[in-house]
Amino acid sequence: MINANELWSQRFQAHIKETSRYLKYIFNGHIAIAMFFFISALAYYYQQCLMELPEGFPTAWIVGAAFGLVASYSPVRTLLKEPDLVFLLPAEHQLGGYFKRCLMYSFIIQLYLILLVVAALGPLYFESYPELGTNHYLTMLAGILVLKSINMLANWWMLKERNAYSRNVDQVIRVVLSIVFFYFLAQGEWVFSAIVGILLVGVTLYIYSLARKKAGLVFDLLVQKDQARMRTFYRIANMFTDVPHLRNTVKKRHALVRMLASAVPYSQKETFTYLYRITFIRSSDYLGMYFRLIAIGGLAVWFIPNLWVKVAFAILFLYLSAFQMMTLWNHHRTIVWLDLYPVKKEWKQKAMLTFLYQLMLLQTLLFTLLFLIQWQWIGVAIVAIGGTLFSYMFIKGYVKPRLI
Repeated sequence: MINANELWSQRFQAHIKETSRYLKYIFNGHIAIAMFFFISALAYYYQQCLMELPEGFPTAWIVGAAFGLVASYSPVRTLLKEPDLVFLLPAEHQLGGYFKRCLMYSFIIQLYLILLVVAALGPLYFESYPELGTNHYLTMLAGILVLKSINMLANWWMLKERNAYSRNVDQVIRVVLSIVFFYFLAQGEWVFSAIVGILLVGVTLYIYSLARKKAGLVFDLLVQKDQARMRTFYRIANMFTDVPHLRNTVKKRHALVRMLASAVPYSQKETFTYLYRITFIRSSDYLGMYFRLIAIGGLAVWFIPNLWVKVAFAILFLYLSAFQMMTLWNHHRTIVWLDLYPVKKEWKQKAMLTFLYQLMLLQTLLFTLLFLIQWQWIGVAIVAIGGTLFSYMFIKGYVKPRLI
């Protein structure tokens, strides 16, 4: 006989211990300062944009899309593990209390996202629809909570469906209905929003009727989804500290490998130059993060009107990218065969420093081109010279002493 409450308590405590262990490294001083600077600048220019908000601005669509996506994004954390496929599957009928607590926990931990979106879009909504007032906005907040509950139940029932196409179609339908519901509600169109809400409830009841005919939960799917979410968390944590049990995924990307690796000379001194380049391209941890940071920094440089704030953002994202790419040094730490290479340690260190410096120079060049396209010659000079000097000093003064 399995005690569902005791099982949940054990899994929950182990999960909290595991995540808190890495969260203290993620929210360290470097990231806290960068986030504070980024949010402060964003809030300032957000306020400036609200003062110059044009007539006919699609506030209803923006609020509807944001609220609808937040309400329909309702994954369920089950905290299941691979051995459960053997030991818990036969006792599924005894796990009702366990899965109820999973639903409650999943709902509560996703409330922070709702609060962030509601707080961020509040000034925009009040500026566009002052006649509707605070009470209407609070009603929309209550609507998010209700639709969040409905979508989470629907998502849970759909986990009895093994067919991925059916699950995806269901997800798309509920996302669209949620967005349309909040689009009408944002404008005070109660009748249309009520009709869409009834349709969403009808879809959920239909899903429930189908789920009742299923034999039970698809345990391997639950384990797979929970492991995928933990891998995402571990990848983020791995940018700040070592995560020994992270399973890295590798992608071929032949064209990019040829483009970067073909220029590396065939020499013992260049062994780690070749290794770091193909690791950067083929691993799932680096290439995407590098270009995402460039894209976010590029958007800030492009849209922020103040020249000096643009320059500050360019340097900030240059630092963030370099800080994240430093983890390349420890990427192969668990592979003992590399210690057998007849390669001097200083060659390995030089390869890492050179490659990181090249990545920073490429990012500096891209940010400089954005200033050039906008014909801001002072920005071009400052970012080109300042970015190059910052890259050199960061590599020599911060990175090199830590490569041990």
